[in-house]
Amino acid sequence: MKVAALCFLAAATFWVLNALNKDDYNTVVDYPIAIVFDQTEFMPVEELPTRMKIEINGNGWDLLRKYFKINESPFLIEINNPSTKDYILTSELRRTLSENITPSVLVSMVTDTVKFNVDKVVTRKIKIELDTTSTTLAQNFRLGSAMSIDPRLIDITGPTSVLQELDGVLKVDLGEDKINKDFNKIIPLVLPSGYADFLTLQDESVQVKFEVYQMLEGNKRLKIKTLNFPKNVNLAQEPANIIMSYFIDERKVTELSKYEFEAVLNYNNRDKEDSTIFVEVRPKPKFLEKIKFEPEVLRLKYDKP
Repeated sequence: MKVAALCFLAAATFWVLNALNKDDYNTVVDYPIAIVFDQTEFMPVEELPTRMKIEINGNGWDLLRKYFKINESPFLIEINNPSTKDYILTSELRRTLSENITPSVLVSMVTDTVKFNVDKVVTRKIKIELDTTSTTLAQNFRLGSAMSIDPRLIDITGPTSVLQELDGVLKVDLGEDKINKDFNKIIPLVLPSGYADFLTLQDESVQVKFEVYQMLEGNKRLKIKTLNFPKNVNLAQEPANIIMSYFIDERKVTELSKYEFEAVLNYNNRDKEDSTIFVEVRPKPKFLEKIKFEPEVLRLKYDKP
């Protein structure tokens, strides 16, 4: 059995070697290609094709080497202005490719078109904006000034189609939340995911500055002042005073002492349907916010004539 196996192996080897030495074989191969252009002026925005299918005829050894891509140099396809055309017909390459694959003979171009996506590289100005969707101030804190960004415009270089996707804006994340003090930091510029391979920023960072202030919570006891009440109308239950709660800009606290506040009940502003009246405060400076009263609504009592 061993002798028979060795004989069979020797015969098979001899047959294969003999077959590979013959000519006039046809096969389809994925032939290596390389698209060549000025890479300082243009940039691919999609992966370039590296193979195209061709049918070739030739010696068995040569076809075997081409089929398994052994020591095969890619066929160079030179394009002068790849941004104006995104394909090339393989029929245009037939003559030069035929010379490149010798001693094999080119039978046909199985792939009829080689497609690519290459854009011209340009430099544009882009505006830096703050991405506040993930950045919040601490509770009861507000912006006290406009957000300053320096520089506001920067140069960015890359292929035109990728730059158009940014729409002229690059958003910057402050990297903080619950901010409760004036902000003044150098923020690194980071390109969105998927853009870093295509775009180059002239500046690596920007300086962001802004002021914040706190809204302080307070309350006051107010004396009641009635207006336009008829003689036969009174409050069903009159409190000794009304508590006013509010929020005030911390920068305006000293101004609060200049005001004498009153809880005003104006009969002309009553709700006629349920005989209630809402509390108003006078004066009402603009720096007071979220004003509430306790009680907020009082019921009217009508005496019989």
